[in-house]
Amino acid sequence: MKARRKFLTAALATAAMPCDAEAEALAAQAEVGGAAGEAQAGTLPTIAVGKFRVSRLIIGGNPLHGYSHFNSLYSKHMVEWADRERVAGILASCERQGINTWQFSHHERGMGDLARYREKGGKIQFILLSHAEIENDHRLIKDVAKLNPVAIVHHGGSAERKRRAGQSGKIRDFLKAVRDAGVMAGLSTHDPEFLREAEEQKWETDLYMTALYYLTRPSEEFKKILGTKPLGEIYLPEDPPKMLAAMRQTPKTCLAYKVLAAGRLTDRAADVENAFRGALNGMKSSDGMIIGMYPRYQDQVGENAGLVRRILRV
Repeated sequence: MKARRKFLTAALATAAMPCDAEAEALAAQAEVGGAAGEAQAGTLPTIAVGKFRVSRLIIGGNPLHGYSHFNSLYSKHMVEWADRERVAGILASCERQGINTWQFSHHERGMGDLARYREKGGKIQFILLSHAEIENDHRLIKDVAKLNPVAIVHHGGSAERKRRAGQSGKIRDFLKAVRDAGVMAGLSTHDPEFLREAEEQKWETDLYMTALYYLTRPSEEFKKILGTKPLGEIYLPEDPPKMLAAMRQTPKTCLAYKVLAAGRLTDRAADVENAFRGALNGMKSSDGMIIGMYPRYQDQVGENAGLVRRILRV
């Protein structure tokens, strides 16, 4: 975890490089098969998800595709750096570290990155998150099914909006269409009560993606808690134990995300470790976690994999 503690030093050093030198250094960092990555290679525990073995640490797609959960400038900063070649290098580093699954949202960029990486010989599995706003166009599901995804998951924010509008039937129709295409169906949610409801009502799910922070609470609920309506996304430290408790009560596999509060817990190595430990120790042994990684200034892939190995003692 030394690299995390040296974040500012590395960032300042990179900022001082000439443009050509910076480009060369960053390209080398993300290079497929880089010597540094090979030296740190290892294995990770896996869980059974249907016919697949999925590493308990999964790489998330948000930072690589410009979803910073901060602001549009930071999002642009991310996506401009994470071009297709760098994404391929990052995914190759993941495979060397034992991270065998990538979760990303359904859009042209993500599908293109997957195709490009597979053309280069990459074997990483994938879980697709779908906003499902075109839930009647089941050709989308059938096209994705041909690529053998681990699962297609209904987007959490979209599902929660439908649920509040009394349109839960649309979510279940989407889940059924995914299963009918021969793919495992998942539901994402930030709300522990939604998770319990789906299980109690026996929704057409094979797994869940579960946010540890309920950042999609209606603003009125936040007002009751905080006394005012907040600006932007709010991450309450009381939330993770509530979702982890709901996950433990759910027999199906749950994949926790927003473990690091969308990057808000990454300034100190101790915060990262505490968040990882809290998640892994608080979930079932059949659960996993999705971590977004943006290895522009440090080897987050190697660091995160090493930390998970240490926590799980493998």
